[in-house]
Amino acid sequence: MEVFESLKANLVGKNARIVLPEGEEPRILQATKRLVKETEVIPVLLGNPEKIKIYLEIEGIEDGYEVIDPQHYDKFDEMVAALVERRKGKMSEEDARKVLVEDVNYFGVMLVYLGLVDGMVSGAIHSTASTVRPALQIIKTRPNVTRTSGAFLMVRGTERYLFGDCAININPDAEALAEIAINSAITAKMFGIEPKIAMLSYSTKGSGFGESVDKVVEATKIAHDLRPDLEIDGELQFDAAFVPETAALKAPGSTVAGQANVFIFPGIEAGNIGYKMAERLGGFAAVGPVLQGLNKPVNDLSRGCNADDVYKLTLITAAQAVHQ
Repeated sequence: MEVFESLKANLVGKNARIVLPEGEEPRILQATKRLVKETEVIPVLLGNPEKIKIYLEIEGIEDGYEVIDPQHYDKFDEMVAALVERRKGKMSEEDARKVLVEDVNYFGVMLVYLGLVDGMVSGAIHSTASTVRPALQIIKTRPNVTRTSGAFLMVRGTERYLFGDCAININPDAEALAEIAINSAITAKMFGIEPKIAMLSYSTKGSGFGESVDKVVEATKIAHDLRPDLEIDGELQFDAAFVPETAALKAPGSTVAGQANVFIFPGIEAGNIGYKMAERLGGFAAVGPVLQGLNKPVNDLSRGCNADDVYKLTLITAAQAVHQ
């Protein structure tokens, strides 16, 4: 089954509610139309109810979604109090009221934090920092997780792989890299991928040397110690991780080399370049970044996204909410 059809099937009966703070944006509205028609996800749009209703009625959508106007919200005082408490000593009541009125991402994140919705998707017109910062301040990371990371689902036909971290951590140390690998395994399973995790490097099993190689070797050991149940191997060059014939020569006996489906890059430079090369030269669709490690799911769109990207990332966010 195609990956997004599989996600849709797993969401049947769950009624996952996902807030889209940029509710008046045309791409968001087009994605809402599709979500209502094709899935059981309930989009919760922030914005002017009249404008949104008129647009969607013209598109033949009369129900199956919700609209919240941050300027006239009956739980606003409760939200202000919760934000002040969450940001103890860092935000006054006056500041909280101001930010919730002026910044839809803070408003959306507070809906998630209070359990009024199950997740959030933003970033069509906001920067990554504007989307992620409120999530890190308010929702924060899961217990035993020290940082969030960003993974891309790479899809071509029936092929699916996961690349991480291609979006958040610039130069992760060994402990961070191990954590990224473990969280990527969780994300992979959500997509129906049984993870075989390759810790990538320019070296395979000692063929090269340097601080970067040492970091990947150490990260592999840490990940093994933390999650001995996961199939993780490193350090591996990409060809050794992906090509069975190369794996037989460079990493004989490895249960991951030659058959990896989750690729952990040593830093954001390699990760960002790698996923874009796979996308542009290899013909893969890159979906994400999927933010990993948060207590509740919040995901960031590219400002260059289209309605299909919004639709897919909303499905993923709903799946994360159900999976957690």
